[in-house]
Amino acid sequence: MNPFYTDYTYIPFDKIKFEDYEPALLRGIEEEDKEIETIVSNPDAPTFANTIEALDKTGALLGRVEECFYNLLSAETSDELDELAQKMSPILSEHSNNISLNPHLFARIKAVYDEYEAKNFAGLDAEQQTLLKNNYEGFVRNGALLSDKDKEELRRISSELSVLGLQFSQNKLKDTNDFSLHITDEKDLEGLPATSIEGAREAAKEKNLEGWVFTLHYPSMTPFMTYSARRELRKKMYMAYNTMCTHDNANNNTEIVRKIVNLSREMAQLLGYKTYADYVLVRRMAENSNKVYDLLRNLIDAYMPTAKEEVKAIEALAKEIEGDDFVLEPWDFGYYSNKLREKLYNLNSEMLRPYFELSKVKEGIFGLATRLYGITFKKNDTIPVYHPDVEVYDVKDKDGSALATFYCDFHPRASKKSGAWMTSFKEEWKEADGTRSLPQVSIVTNFTKPTAEKPALLTLDEVETFLHEFGHSLHGMFANTHYRSLSGTNVYWDFVELPSQFMENYSVEKDFLLTFARHYETGEALPEELIQRIVASRNFNVAYACIRQVSFGLLDMAYYTRTDDLTEDIKSFEKKAWADAQVLRSVPEACMSVQFSHIMAGGYSAGYYSYKWAEVLDADAFAKFKENGIFDQKTAQSFRDNVLSKGGTEHPMVLYKRFRGQEPTIAALLRRNGIRN
Repeated sequence: MNPFYTDYTYIPFDKIKFEDYEPALLRGIEEEDKEIETIVSNPDAPTFANTIEALDKTGALLGRVEECFYNLLSAETSDELDELAQKMSPILSEHSNNISLNPHLFARIKAVYDEYEAKNFAGLDAEQQTLLKNNYEGFVRNGALLSDKDKEELRRISSELSVLGLQFSQNKLKDTNDFSLHITDEKDLEGLPATSIEGAREAAKEKNLEGWVFTLHYPSMTPFMTYSARRELRKKMYMAYNTMCTHDNANNNTEIVRKIVNLSREMAQLLGYKTYADYVLVRRMAENSNKVYDLLRNLIDAYMPTAKEEVKAIEALAKEIEGDDFVLEPWDFGYYSNKLREKLYNLNSEMLRPYFELSKVKEGIFGLATRLYGITFKKNDTIPVYHPDVEVYDVKDKDGSALATFYCDFHPRASKKSGAWMTSFKEEWKEADGTRSLPQVSIVTNFTKPTAEKPALLTLDEVETFLHEFGHSLHGMFANTHYRSLSGTNVYWDFVELPSQFMENYSVEKDFLLTFARHYETGEALPEELIQRIVASRNFNVAYACIRQVSFGLLDMAYYTRTDDLTEDIKSFEKKAWADAQVLRSVPEACMSVQFSHIMAGGYSAGYYSYKWAEVLDADAFAKFKENGIFDQKTAQSFRDNVLSKGGTEHPMVLYKRFRGQEPTIAALLRRNGIRN
């Protein structure tokens, strides 16, 4: 029997074969179609229970298969899975359209909506009101009010967009894996830390090569760009990464970018919006593009003067080292920035790495959750996993009851996308008897791998990334809602980063670091002087980093606020779009758009500003913890009760104000970054 058809608690990765996916997906579609037909053909008058709640419960089998399939497509893919995804994408898109464009189903939803709207939604609690409004508005936003002709056009566009998004991601992964820098002369390793060299030696062995291999995966590329004294090799690595998906081969994403942007605009205009950004931002805290641009411009005004000074300081040091004729290029920035950091603070990431052994970091971060919320983690080796690297933990609440299941997949491999993310294998919801159906949450990262000589030793940036994704995970674990579509991280995109970025604050807190940071060989605690240097250097290049993020937001908005076809050269368009937020020289051949997965294939289209928007929220939220104590359980419980457990049950500003007592301002962020007192 197909494993997906069994009544399992955890995905049976040990039993699922490739050939199980397609029939299970098709059967899931068939079952959901029958469930929709049951709702539509119900002879009783439409009610909240028989229409809205019933719709939220449809698609259980399809959801189970998709949660497994698409998570593996990102974390443990293969050529077979990629090909099946391309095949199934238009079929799944058509199925989704068949539901959202079903006039009989919409008629029932509208009848329920009109009934409750007429009495100002009396008789429904806040969560039920949100579910009803989301359903009605979702159908309208997906074309329920369009003519039959326009509905068919919408089907075509959405199907094509789903295929293009997959192609974009697959091309990026292939181009990432296609490049490697093979070094055979030991002199070319000058400046590189031992950890980086050991990792490169292991990578070479995996490819049956002599010497050392460096790749475009972050744990390999980042230390190379930071420490390599070989400028030409830094340039080679930089150019390989920043020209990814621009070459004249099958992985070129240039035309895919153009098609995604144009089709997104066409879809929005078909639905009655001027731009795709207008369509998106209706369902965001920002509400409209003017507010997004106001945020981005305010950040430029506040941070750009400092960012320019930061770059000047790095240029000055480079000239001091190399001579007055030296011209700082983008592939030099990380190298000389690190030199300046070492000069100012006597600190670099390699000094800290021995104190951040992965198992200890896990203990520290899990321990932080215990200290704040009383929850505990116990490894469970009996739950099936999709790769030997994956670890699974049972999570218990402070009263000892089961809270969630937590999967961790830490290290890079060729079958995994770059970056880091949180996802779910199962959302939380309430059963008919009120029992909480437990969530199954996962984080996937690309942290430095262990070698034959050393365990996995992380940089402080990787510790921060762990905290970030763990914050998302807590959002999923603490979910306590009735409906799965409102559970956990199913919130506005510019609110979803609050729990994750909030957790990053702990990465430079002495009292947190001292709970776990121990030298992996000697057991010595992270020295006080190193902690002081970490805190002192916290805002090193903070303005440059902010402006860089703002530049990405400007690029995103430039694409998705268009009212006409994008016909310009992609590289030229990109350089013009973010010109106001550039502080380094632009390289003509470089192009970020063709690898910018967040806005082309990752759900952040017209939403990349969300990181900075949420940063305002997280700085403001953490300020309350600083006032009451960073481990204060009462404040943490309020954060859990009012934000983390609520998912998308109410408008995020309502939830935030319930926790904080006021709307956030940019003041806390500016103070934290040392921009203003």
